[in-house]
Amino acid sequence: MNIDERLEKMAERHEALAESVELLTHTVNELGVKIDKLADHSERLTSIVESQTTNVEALLTMVRIHEDRIRRIEGKQ
Repeated sequence: MNIDERLEKMAERHEALAESVELLTHTVNELGVKIDKLADHSERLTSIVESQTTNVEALLTMVRIHEDRIRRIEGKQ
């Protein structure tokens, strides 16, 4: 194999490597966008869960109050 053939092979390898890096860069950028979207959804879901937790706690408080009231009423009768 002479020097020109070696240079040609190196140029082909360089081009293939450059294409691979370009594809990898594109893929990494797409993943970054998807991760950002997932983070946004995660924040929204966390907010919803926190809100629902507060609502459930309020309902539990109401149930306990009503149970106590019923016990007091039944105890007086």
